[in-house]
Amino acid sequence: MIERIAILGTGLLGASAGLALRAAGYRGSIVGWNRSPEQAQIALELGAIDAVAADPLLASRESQIVLLATPVLAILDWMEQLAGVLGPEQMITDVGSTKAQIAASADRLFNQPGRAAFLPGHPMAGKERGGAALADAGLFRGAVWLFTDNSAWKRSPQAEELIKSWRAWVAAMGAKVIDLDCVRHDELVAWVSHLPQFVATGLSALLEEELGDAPELKDVGGRGLREMTRLGASPYSMWRDIAHTNSEAVAAALFALEQRLAHIRENLRTPELRAEFEKANRFRRE
Repeated sequence: MIERIAILGTGLLGASAGLALRAAGYRGSIVGWNRSPEQAQIALELGAIDAVAADPLLASRESQIVLLATPVLAILDWMEQLAGVLGPEQMITDVGSTKAQIAASADRLFNQPGRAAFLPGHPMAGKERGGAALADAGLFRGAVWLFTDNSAWKRSPQAEELIKSWRAWVAAMGAKVIDLDCVRHDELVAWVSHLPQFVATGLSALLEEELGDAPELKDVGGRGLREMTRLGASPYSMWRDIAHTNSEAVAAALFALEQRLAHIRENLRTPELRAEFEKANRFRRE
């Protein structure tokens, strides 16, 4: 039974996890910490956590499960700090958007005899803006929560039980649990998550540069523009880490899109344009 959870990073995902756990019936203690004391206080006032930790390492040492809900590079840093603090009766998990580097660190620092367990995770949920104030107990309901576990990792029986319990709580939050290889994970999310973000960022930046001062923009730009540029409001701080830790897969997806756009540009007056719309329509139908 999980009696105490520490959430390091009480922004949108971390605070939402706390709220979702409570909504799912979790009755244990949840302590939280954030680099910004204001964000931690908001999470406390929302009821996402029971207390703000003064010392995140001490709070982690006193917890059975530690949830790392920060950008990826910070997750990697916390893993280094926690490796010498936690023991085999404890488990760490995360919500990072890329997994290969995290899984490699987990293999090196954890998941060995005498060490704490690490379960790499990634909920495919969020909003274009972050912060505890936007936390939502229903954020994970109907979303996929990916895990990139490794059957070769050697863990204690206590840690294995904690992992089973955490996966059960994730399901109780309303998420669909799926297991993937970490490399395959990064390849897939580069296409379905990271590429749409960078396209929206590029389009929004281009529109700001070309039309940002146009007084007619708000009237002329309709639903299509709002939908296409919604992700353009996403914070650089999170996507910088994704770009750094999944650069090869993201670059490959962007290059493929560049070629596709060039193909469309070159065929604006040929039957090839119809073929592109037919393929796009099939993808949406499926």
